[in-house]
Amino acid sequence: MASVRVAVRVRDGLKDKGKTFSFDFSYDSTDRASPTFASQERIFHDLGSDVLKAAFEGFNACVFAYGQTGSGKSYTMMGHTEDKGLIPRICEGLFWEISHRSKSDAVSYLEIYNERVRDLLNKTNHSHRGVRQNLSKHSIHNHSDMEDLIILGNASRTTASTGMNDFSSRSHAILTISFTQAWFDAELPRETLSKIHLVDLAGSERADATRTTGTRLKEGANINKSLVTLGSVISTLVSVFFLCDLPADLSVGGPSTKKKQQQIFIPYRDSVLTWLLKDSLGGNSMTTMIATVSPADVNYGETLSTLRYASRAKNIVNSPTVNEDGSVKVIRELQAEVARLRRLLEEANQVLHILKPIKDSAIYMLTVFYSKVIL
Repeated sequence: MASVRVAVRVRDGLKDKGKTFSFDFSYDSTDRASPTFASQERIFHDLGSDVLKAAFEGFNACVFAYGQTGSGKSYTMMGHTEDKGLIPRICEGLFWEISHRSKSDAVSYLEIYNERVRDLLNKTNHSHRGVRQNLSKHSIHNHSDMEDLIILGNASRTTASTGMNDFSSRSHAILTISFTQAWFDAELPRETLSKIHLVDLAGSERADATRTTGTRLKEGANINKSLVTLGSVISTLVSVFFLCDLPADLSVGGPSTKKKQQQIFIPYRDSVLTWLLKDSLGGNSMTTMIATVSPADVNYGETLSTLRYASRAKNIVNSPTVNEDGSVKVIRELQAEVARLRRLLEEANQVLHILKPIKDSAIYMLTVFYSKVIL
């Protein structure tokens, strides 16, 4: 079992000391001159390196940034040319690591715009889909290929100016890296299939703060809808795990606990975002959430909401498992079974070899005894 790790990053200090939260990491990225300033490199060292480690061990991994619009989500995930974020650093680390390994790599990049999926790497087909159908996968052989695809995807992503952010993301973007590792372990084949989901969520926003109308207002409504659903999924998962931890002697525990768990409906299907991130929330994934907040007084309400959101997410427990290729696993298990049967046969032959003189002696004695009886 593995809890969802949560990091909080501040980018310009909250004056109200009345609220206390506990997270795995907290970062101050407001003043580069400060000795406590958290750089992009430090964020990658603390969070991104563990994503790579998990992936190379055969696990799925996911990182998603959540927060108010303009609080630094895209900066954290993507950064820019001179100050790269998690996505380019993870990609660079991935190819550095696999340069001496047997592997196969593919990447897909999608956005969720107004609750519809768009393929960011396929310009010829931007038809909106309700589910991830026929999403293009692109084979990549080096870090340069990956950089080109990221640039292509980012150029296709929907952005617009609002009252709070001149380059506001109007969609959620999910970059998925799939790669296969193959090797021999004691002459037995092994193959793992790992996926890394790198998610840049659109920012939560209030219409009065962003001063949006028309299309932008509709976009904001759909963004908030998916984020509210994400919050509902997180809260429901926390409730499920709370029931798991209850002692049997409590009135809501005991034999009825499992039944109550089964009765709890987790609303993954209420939003495209939560459906695509289903495995990352309460499923088969090592997941990290980065909550980005603004220190500005005017954003106090949104900051507090984000921190509460992150605090709930910290209580989610995933169940990550190594993703081994099914056919290769069967072959390996059959080969192991053949080896076991061969050992048993050898042991049986050794026993027979030891018993053969005894058997021959017994036959001889019976023959002699029978001859005497006849005579």
